[in-house]
Amino acid sequence: MSGVREIRVRLDLEGEVHDVGLLALIEGRVYFEYATEFLQTGLQLSPFRLPLKDGAVFNADGMFEGLFGLFNDSLPDGWGRLLVDRHLRKNGVTPERITPLDRLSYTGLDGMGALDYIPDLSSSMYAAYDDVIDLDRLDDDMRKVLEGSSEDVLKGLIALNGSSAGARPKALLQVSSDKKSLRYGEEGLLTGFEHWLLKFANSGDSRYGGNIEYAYSLMAKEAGLVVEKTHLFEGRSGKSYFGTRRFDREGDDRLHVHTLCGLVHSDFRIPSLDYDDLLSVTGALTKDVNEVEKAFRLACFNVLSHNRDDHEKNVSFTMDRTGIWKMTPAYDLTFSSGPNGWQSLTVMGEGVSPGIKELVRLAKSHDVKEYKDIIDEVTAAVSIWSQFADQARVPQKEASLIEKVLTKR
Repeated sequence: MSGVREIRVRLDLEGEVHDVGLLALIEGRVYFEYATEFLQTGLQLSPFRLPLKDGAVFNADGMFEGLFGLFNDSLPDGWGRLLVDRHLRKNGVTPERITPLDRLSYTGLDGMGALDYIPDLSSSMYAAYDDVIDLDRLDDDMRKVLEGSSEDVLKGLIALNGSSAGARPKALLQVSSDKKSLRYGEEGLLTGFEHWLLKFANSGDSRYGGNIEYAYSLMAKEAGLVVEKTHLFEGRSGKSYFGTRRFDREGDDRLHVHTLCGLVHSDFRIPSLDYDDLLSVTGALTKDVNEVEKAFRLACFNVLSHNRDDHEKNVSFTMDRTGIWKMTPAYDLTFSSGPNGWQSLTVMGEGVSPGIKELVRLAKSHDVKEYKDIIDEVTAAVSIWSQFADQARVPQKEASLIEKVLTKR
């Protein structure tokens, strides 16, 4: 289950397929070289850390097990890595023996975003889950794995998770337009269906985590953020599950997605970036003042809604086939605490208790013209949290606890 020394990287972007280049493991170091044909496209997949350049290069900063952030973004972490490592051990392979190229080959053609990795060994990790999805059964299977049992469902859960990131269990599903039918299957979109991502509870999560995240998605839309379609799905047991349409898919076409973490090579587990950095990166990458404004609005929402798990993997950008970059819709928006209670992305250096004062400084430093209106719009949305909590059926006790914190904000 290991031993991959070379990987061909391919880009399947909005129906156009390009040979990107070659990854090679040589004497313990991962090298990458762009294909000559791809250099001629002018498409900058990772302009800051892996710009178009002739010749073989390696990641000199040593992050991401030697991979460039562009490729590390394709790998699952948290829940997805747990599943893969559990499966490896079940088959007598210690995860420590697996190289980053092995892990990319397990991602193969099933990654998030638009990058493919050949050889594709994903089939060795996957097994088909039931075609028609029962959310309560799926939730139960995930809970058993978290508790260390139910090894027989590992391959099915790996297939459902794909390469999605994050600590919480997830499933990549096809969802019908009326939200009543959920199907397994990454490719070959059924008529009347869309690609969605559904979240499930981790062992330490509130039973109503899905309800709260759905309420936050409604509040974010009211605050003027660009947010994908969201829905609160119900299991037969009455338990709720949060779902969102995938922003890396348009029909069956794929979009290139790059996290802030991967773009600038920052370790999201050791928060070191500021919203000042995010706005600077957004301006340099997109060259669009409207995108910088979107980044500022996101900062306002996360600070004022007490979403402190706003680390650099929870912000991403997408590139189309013409090379135009934009921020993705906002995601992973919920009531949360960051490391030691701090805001993961500080605001003009303030992480303990950032507020309006720091947000105004942030806006002025990046010449955000409409900052007063943006702050007012976000504040107004957060002030009616209880309305969104009611819509999402958040129990009164939990809604009130959150409201007390938001009122202080």
